[in-house]
Amino acid sequence: MTEGTGMTAETKTPEAEKQGAVALLWEISSGSRALYLVSLLSMLLAIFCNFLLPQVVRFVVDNVIGGMPVAEASLWARLSGDLRALHENRMAVGVFIGLSVMGIAVVGGFFSFLHHRTLAAAADGLIKRLRDRLYSHIQLLPYEWHIGIQTGDIIQRCTSDVDIVRSFVFSQLVEIVRAIVLVVYACSILFPINVTLSLASFAFLPVIFVYSFLFLRRATVKFLAADEAEGQLLATAQENFTGVRVVRAFGRERYEVERFDRQNRQFAELWMELGRMLSTYWGLGDMLTGLQMVTICAAGAWLAADGAVTIGEFIVFLTYNSMIIWPVRGLGRVLAEAGKTGVSLGRIREILDTPPEIDPPDALETPIDGDIEFDHVRFSYGDVPVLRDVSFTARRGTTLGILGAAGSGKTTLAHLLCRLYDLRDGDGQIRIGGVDIRKYRRSWLRGNVGIVLQEPFLYSRTIRENVASLSPRYSIERIREAAAISRVDDDIERFASGYDTLVGERGVTLSGGQKQRVAIARTILKRSPIMIFDDSLSAVDTETEAEIRSMLRRRTQGVTTIIIAHRITSVSAADRVMVMEDGRIAEIGTPAELMERDGIYRRIRDMQRNVEEDPTENGAL
Repeated sequence: MTEGTGMTAETKTPEAEKQGAVALLWEISSGSRALYLVSLLSMLLAIFCNFLLPQVVRFVVDNVIGGMPVAEASLWARLSGDLRALHENRMAVGVFIGLSVMGIAVVGGFFSFLHHRTLAAAADGLIKRLRDRLYSHIQLLPYEWHIGIQTGDIIQRCTSDVDIVRSFVFSQLVEIVRAIVLVVYACSILFPINVTLSLASFAFLPVIFVYSFLFLRRATVKFLAADEAEGQLLATAQENFTGVRVVRAFGRERYEVERFDRQNRQFAELWMELGRMLSTYWGLGDMLTGLQMVTICAAGAWLAADGAVTIGEFIVFLTYNSMIIWPVRGLGRVLAEAGKTGVSLGRIREILDTPPEIDPPDALETPIDGDIEFDHVRFSYGDVPVLRDVSFTARRGTTLGILGAAGSGKTTLAHLLCRLYDLRDGDGQIRIGGVDIRKYRRSWLRGNVGIVLQEPFLYSRTIRENVASLSPRYSIERIREAAAISRVDDDIERFASGYDTLVGERGVTLSGGQKQRVAIARTILKRSPIMIFDDSLSAVDTETEAEIRSMLRRRTQGVTTIIIAHRITSVSAADRVMVMEDGRIAEIGTPAELMERDGIYRRIRDMQRNVEEDPTENGAL
């Protein structure tokens, strides 16, 4: 894994990255290809209509004003009918020209409308599928991936990078095709008129293409650096906003402002450097465009004076040149956006290429019931061992307390039981009712294991919606019953809106104890056969904790309960207590048995009792 990102650290060549971006774009366009085809055909017809208008001007200048004869086999001859009558009747000329221009404009406008309408539908459909696929894929990625990447980076890839892709498929991609088509159309019309003037007109196009390509290669690297800097900036802002309590409590406002300012300055400097590159590109591009216009004017005037081209043909050259110069002129910008889009698609593909959690077709969804067995379990976070040959059994319907210092492996046991992490082959087994938990479908297993964390997450919704978020079908009576068991019902009723009180982001409007008790109510309402309380009463006073534990014992009979805690009082009523130390089981037995031994449990009990009796002892306040 790449440090700090959680992404797969595979080294890819630029060619492989481009192929991957193109393959992803082609893949997600599967439902929009027909619309893109209609849009492309409409664009071609609209361009064809636009290219007819200069021919009308040419006809007027050379054949009407200049009096040149019209070739009998020409289009104008077939459309105008009696040419002699047309030349003699100025009114007929005006009507004919006016109707021709109006007809071309109406038809061209219709195809232009159809082009933009189908293009918008195709692009929006493509981006919707990309967002849906990206979000759905993220939901299936392992917990290990989520804790290895910053939230701001994920959000940036799902928003800014997706918006860049949308801009490309809606605008830039079409501009590339449009520029190519315009050049092909112009070549097919201008070269038959005069090869010399055509060569003069198109002499600068290879230079512009090469110049744009070289600019693209430089800009792509800068865009990647700017994109990554934006992700870091978003991550910093997200951390500050979600950790606002800590910032305020420790007076870290100035430090956070300075940290954001440093990253924002770096981000701004990258974009200013890109701005300097763009200004250089546009300046040199304007110079090339001016040289091209001068060349056409000089060559056209010389050829017209020499009789090699007519005035109308010269006007056609100037008109077509002005029509193609801006699409070609903007090709560098489009190619730069293409490079930027390739970077964004690569960042999106990094997420989509991360393997999701996949269950085998024969994964079990049978009732989960029976003893929980850890059999010689070993586990490491990277190269750091956390659990070392742990074996124990939690009998069905009993309560197992797990006690230990921070870093002893207590929470890892809960994560392994929920399959947030999976054991590698040869690192032991975890069984429920004699069945290896790796044989169960993950969603089924997690649906049967309720867990309350020390730092529970609450949604920015009402208290009622938070309690019922895992079981939305339950009535308010069932919600109140669960809240009463967790001893939070009275607190909720004191709020002006009761259960309809809106909880702030991450439960910021509630105290730590209230958040924990709301989370407990949420898990109780779920009524799972296995419940894990991971230090979930640490923010509750001892009296309320005792009441909650008493209610839980009466209301969760037959449920296998695991209580992870630091306080002896939290596990003193458990059927068995397991003491963890340095990833191993130091002691296990009933609370009475452990008190008879001169071990860790008894020492913790004596120390905490002394602190309760004399708060000043051992430096306690």
